[in-house]
Amino acid sequence: MTGKRVLVTGSAGFIGFHISSLLLQQGATVLGVDNFSDYYDVALKEARNDMLSNHANFSVARVSIEDPQAFGAAWRAFKPDIVIHLAAQAGVRYSIDAPASYIAANLVGTFNVLELARHTPPEHLLMASTSSVYGANTEMPFDELQRTASPMSLYAATKGATELMAHSYAHLFKTPITMFRFFTVYGPWGRPDMALFKFTKAILAGEPIDVYNNGEMARDFTYVEDLVEAIARLTAAVPGATPVENDSLSPVAPFRIVNIGGGNLTPLMDYIGAAERALGKTAIKNFMPMQQGDVHATEASPALLKQLTGYVPSTTPDEGVARFVDWYRAHYSS
Repeated sequence: MTGKRVLVTGSAGFIGFHISSLLLQQGATVLGVDNFSDYYDVALKEARNDMLSNHANFSVARVSIEDPQAFGAAWRAFKPDIVIHLAAQAGVRYSIDAPASYIAANLVGTFNVLELARHTPPEHLLMASTSSVYGANTEMPFDELQRTASPMSLYAATKGATELMAHSYAHLFKTPITMFRFFTVYGPWGRPDMALFKFTKAILAGEPIDVYNNGEMARDFTYVEDLVEAIARLTAAVPGATPVENDSLSPVAPFRIVNIGGGNLTPLMDYIGAAERALGKTAIKNFMPMQQGDVHATEASPALLKQLTGYVPSTTPDEGVARFVDWYRAHYSS
């Protein structure tokens, strides 16, 4: 990445912070774009941004992707070679309570990204999607060629819509676009609304944790450092005219969708067990019914990712959860 100019939206967010850190280590110049929204503790975002700002090749534009003038000015002044679009309103459950924020950030914000890429094109535009787009699908592992027409939440619907929007722009304006679908990402510097963060905080305090669907759920958990390694490698896999094996490459556009997951299904109770072992405490479990918008299981097929990058996430939940717990104890020790 030496010499590359990379614009990262959502740079003060969980994944944006980690990919920005990795790209800086690899020699890139990074412009972070973030509006530091108060969806969760802004102090956590500021702490991430402070760490990035210690690097000479990092700068931040405190603007919203929903503001086309301010965002556009930052983009045009920076002249990115690569754009990694991560800024979004996240969370399945919150989309039931605050749906308008998902329309604004995920649809309007992504539209602004696509328009800027149309008029000031980068070499490669990479954009975040989610395993939630697989919705009611039950045939696992999920692969990129499956239909995704049955979203179970508005969050999933907005992310599926961004995939369709991006394909149309790739077709019409020949913008090379890679969409990556994340599978339950976790790790240090995670969001407070994420399950592992909630579990850790509650277990340490001796408070009960909510376990949905009576614990009968499973996920393809992806450790954040594995995830960003895959993203960094995908920057070089620019969609062209020649497909690889198992490819999702569009027949009419330089557009591709790639799962980022290890293809390892872990029961929720095993994940909680990893937290208990790392913390040395047993959780008080409050078993509850399935929440609206949630799904029973997600499992990625990593075949296309491996074809394109030679890489598959491999950190086990025991390893990754222990690293999160170490970070949590250190960060909140005061």
